[in-house]
Amino acid sequence: MDNYQVILEFFEKAEAPLNAGAVAEGTGVDRKEVDKVMAKLKKEGKIVSPKRCYWEIKK
Repeated sequence: MDNYQVILEFFEKAEAPLNAGAVAEGTGVDRKEVDKVMAKLKKEGKIVSPKRCYWEIKK
């Protein structure tokens, strides 16, 4: 499974908004790669920010 899928599934299972550091720690994916994938997810509209620096899956 690629990093994109791993991170997307991690967001889908999360019960609270997450920051990039928590995603990197929880998935084991390098922080720089997490930042790239999160930027892509933001652009696609799959994650939204309920508060500064925290993200969650768009419902």
